[in-house]
Amino acid sequence: MNVAETVTNNVVLPHARYARTWDSIIVDQRIKDRLLRWAVLSLRLRGQLPFEATALHGLMLLYGPPGTGKTTLARGLAQQLAPAMAKGKARLIELNPHGLMSAEHGKSQQKVTDLLTAHIPALADDGLPTVVLLDEVESMAVARSEASLSANPADVHRATDAVLTALDDNAAQYPHLLVVATSNFTGALDTAFLSRADVVIEVPPPDAEAALAILASTLRDMASAFPALGDLADDPGLKGVASLLAGIDGRQIRKSVTEAMTGRLETVQRPDRLTVDDLRRTAERIASARRTTGKESRAAF
Repeated sequence: MNVAETVTNNVVLPHARYARTWDSIIVDQRIKDRLLRWAVLSLRLRGQLPFEATALHGLMLLYGPPGTGKTTLARGLAQQLAPAMAKGKARLIELNPHGLMSAEHGKSQQKVTDLLTAHIPALADDGLPTVVLLDEVESMAVARSEASLSANPADVHRATDAVLTALDDNAAQYPHLLVVATSNFTGALDTAFLSRADVVIEVPPPDAEAALAILASTLRDMASAFPALGDLADDPGLKGVASLLAGIDGRQIRKSVTEAMTGRLETVQRPDRLTVDDLRRTAERIASARRTTGKESRAAF
């Protein structure tokens, strides 16, 4: 994979495609508020003050289990930033770094440097505030203390060094760049990378209240095709279903509605006939499987 191929998305916002992205992730509002405020303030301070005054690297880290909405929040952040910026616009650049790290021996360092210090700034050379989404950053900023466990520890060291150097260089040269990194395994991240993060925000699995909101939102979205599901979204029994799904990742909570529809031939043919009992039975299977396996997994029929 060459450097250009690691860029999977480059779009100027606001854009209709991302109009619902921010609201689609149901988390504690304080998480969203903190993320947005940090982003706005970071761009403002770094645009007006030298790095030596702020010590801000323009790096934000979202961490938590898979399926909690970290990537979607980062995308939504770019959309939310746009109206707060001077020109009413912002850019979102998404990266897939995995290909760089599977490059032949000795090439990772140069490719990481080219990507972060040359290619990305060139894509954002119009000066628009730009969110650079670096998903699963542990693939690039591996803890060097653990490199002895790797098949190619020298290359791991060089690639991580390249990431750190790029963050240092970009902090001063490109104050309009804001890197939002996500990680499922913060223990795998290099401590020097963590120290460069201006803010580290946990995105936890949904609690019962959030699970209820996710279920209701999913049912209301489906009601555009199956109107009866809109009434189901307001059923008081949904609260009990949500309590069973607390702690399950948000992606699987949404999928549990579809899974419940497969429980009966009638609801396969007529999804609008889904009931709270259907949802509860599915939630009980998911909760049982979770207790058995010790992890959030979907129950098999």
